[in-house]
Amino acid sequence: MALNKSMHPRNRYKDKPPDFAYLASKYPEFQQHVHTNLTGRVGLNFKDPGAVRALTCTLLKEDFGLSIQIPLERLIPTVPLRLNYIHWVEDLTGGPGPGGARRGIDIGTGASCIYPLLGASMNGWSFLATEVDDICFNFAKKNVENNGLSDLIKVVKVPQKTLLMDALKEEPALLYDFCMCNPPFFSNQLEAKGVNSRSSRRAPPSSVNTGGVTEIMAEGGELEFVKRIIHDSLQLRGRLRWYSCMLGKKCSLAPLKEELRKHGVPKVTHSEFCQGRTMRWALAWSFYDDVTVPSPPCKKRKLEKARKPLSFSVLKPTVTLLRAPEGGDPDPSPTELIAGWLEKTLTELKVQHKRVPGEGAEQSLFLTAVENSWVHIRQRRRDQGRQLRELPRAPPAGGSATLHPAQTAQPNQDPPALGSEVTGEGGAEGKEDVPAAAQQEVESRTPPSSPGGVQHFLFKCLLSVREEGAGDVGVQMHWVEGQNRDLMNQLCTYLKNTLHRLASTPPAPPLTSP
Repeated sequence: MALNKSMHPRNRYKDKPPDFAYLASKYPEFQQHVHTNLTGRVGLNFKDPGAVRALTCTLLKEDFGLSIQIPLERLIPTVPLRLNYIHWVEDLTGGPGPGGARRGIDIGTGASCIYPLLGASMNGWSFLATEVDDICFNFAKKNVENNGLSDLIKVVKVPQKTLLMDALKEEPALLYDFCMCNPPFFSNQLEAKGVNSRSSRRAPPSSVNTGGVTEIMAEGGELEFVKRIIHDSLQLRGRLRWYSCMLGKKCSLAPLKEELRKHGVPKVTHSEFCQGRTMRWALAWSFYDDVTVPSPPCKKRKLEKARKPLSFSVLKPTVTLLRAPEGGDPDPSPTELIAGWLEKTLTELKVQHKRVPGEGAEQSLFLTAVENSWVHIRQRRRDQGRQLRELPRAPPAGGSATLHPAQTAQPNQDPPALGSEVTGEGGAEGKEDVPAAAQQEVESRTPPSSPGGVQHFLFKCLLSVREEGAGDVGVQMHWVEGQNRDLMNQLCTYLKNTLHRLASTPPAPPLTSP
């Protein structure tokens, strides 16, 4: 199980992922689903619903003392991700410490009843858990009873499309601290299967998608579902201190926040839940003026990511392959060699640059990129390779071959480039987020000699070269400004791969006379 370092800091799995080998040795029902690869690493097939269910049940038993049963045809929750949500509700309601007993509502609790079971067993919270599906309702009731938590958790069967209003009619005077909801993500079966809803550049899901129709699909998808919760909250207002939900699509967050703003909801916050390649977004709102609103942690992470420079190292053997520039120092330092190579390469790429003062022996260049020249190199290499493959083979002895015009190498063809496949942070290969009109304007004007004087550019950055010891050299690219930071990442990857290719390419044999 790959866990993300940005999980909630109190999540027990953040720094200590589950030990599959230990769990398999202790729980025979889990052991039958694990496998060991050639390196001896124990793994799990997350495409197998039975394996996912075995892991969830085993973790709840081992770490929380909970014994549950889940049918394979209903949603199988992952424990670390649900634990993130529980910890965030703790943050909303004042923490899990002394006096932390709370009363909450779980909208659509599912067969596992996992949120109430975790909240009750960890913090002593009491829950009203609602469910519309008969199978889920029966399993949820049994799971609560089998764990002796019926005094804290009340599971109720509600009609279809019931959210908060109808569920609270029986207890009109009771106040709740929060509500939780994992709404159906999809609006139809095609969307649930990923048709027209998943980017072609995005990796396929790493785990199987289980769940009944009412658990994964709703009219209008999660956006309309949560809007109905917002509508109920506008009528209930102070009956709950915090309303919250977990979203499966980031694109749902902005319109829901706008919906809350439009209705004048005073307190709104959001967060992110991360588990490996799985991302979820949480939204919470309140009508109370005295609640403490947690700051979205994602803002801090994005700022840190934006400030962190891109960097790579050039090892000493690669540095020694570079020649000193003509007319320069006959015995240049490693940083001067790398800086000279970078200047030459940037000139070939038509990236404007100039030397700026650095600290000590550090060499610094100020870069201004006005066109994405490096992204086309890979396609050019492919075209050249295809043309070489189309050249006719040598004829048999005594035979002859006629070259057609299309098979003749062009004398003015560009030489093979030293570029490499460049992939940006977003995973889009060769993607250029530059408007066509702006790109045409950039290509039509003659770039000025000074990088700082460019009026239209893709990005500007500071490139620094410094020694790292033992003859190695470190290169860092610091973002200054521009249209898309991913373009700087592409250029950095191109420079790094070109240097690595230089070190791995054997020298050409000397030419001999026939």
